[in-house]
Amino acid sequence: MNHLSIAKEALIAQAQAVKQLADRIDGEFQSAIELILACKGRTVVCGMGKSGLIGQKMVATFASTGTPSFFLHPAEAFHGDLGMLKPIDVLILISYSGETEELIKLIPSLKSFGNKFIAMTGNGKSTLAKHADIWLDISVEREVCPNNLAPTTSTLATMAMGDALAVALIDAIQFKAMDFARYHPGGSLGRKLLTRVRDVMHSPAPVVAPDTSFHDCLLVMTRSRLGMTTVMYGDKLVGIVTDGDLRRALVEDEGIVHANVEQFMTANPHTIEEDAQLSEAEAYMLENKIRALAVVNEAGAVVGVVEIFD
Repeated sequence: MNHLSIAKEALIAQAQAVKQLADRIDGEFQSAIELILACKGRTVVCGMGKSGLIGQKMVATFASTGTPSFFLHPAEAFHGDLGMLKPIDVLILISYSGETEELIKLIPSLKSFGNKFIAMTGNGKSTLAKHADIWLDISVEREVCPNNLAPTTSTLATMAMGDALAVALIDAIQFKAMDFARYHPGGSLGRKLLTRVRDVMHSPAPVVAPDTSFHDCLLVMTRSRLGMTTVMYGDKLVGIVTDGDLRRALVEDEGIVHANVEQFMTANPHTIEEDAQLSEAEAYMLENKIRALAVVNEAGAVVGVVEIFD
């Protein structure tokens, strides 16, 4: 049996299902976004089984991108957790069939509380869709499961619709990278977005003068363990020397070992301000294909060095 061909067919079928979802998206989606944007409370997502797992992912995405949200388990809601709701909250109820018993049983309570809710179902004539304020169509032609039973394509469509809602909301509220960073202070992502160059730079920067010999320059670079050094003429940054500069100079002229720094340094080096974001420094170094930057303060004085791997 060729498992690769089966996998490829499944992926193609699922991609087509998402494309069809995009083709069917209409004014109901726009209404859903407007309802969530107008919400003074939280966006509460509710679903059973796999729909519930997708709902929890949606909540995680909403909450981390500026839309206050939490997940409400429908079975627990019917046994007391409805007290978590406020009338100003908007709900998203997820059920592919639109007939999930635990969700249907919540409808009278939601109506009595005054909560508006969005139904995400694959059947526009289902009980859930008919009672919802807004219906989002997540229907698919069939599951990629060979038996057309296990939720596969339908769960992908549900996830895709949830992500589409999140992306539209991100754009609507103008949620920027630094806003994202405030909700993600931990891990490499938070570090990249929140860390300033001054927080990780090597200071003081290694320094040589233009008339420093090749040998002494090599000693300074070795002691600093940075594989580079700044070149200063008094208080002015006039160049930089890296391991690469030394290797290229030696390849071109073995006699360079008898020369001074000014003959093999890179003049007019790139710099970055100490208050710049680390992510900005990394992007700048990648774009310009360099591995280190001299760091300057507001007065233009060199205060350190930052490397691409810092």
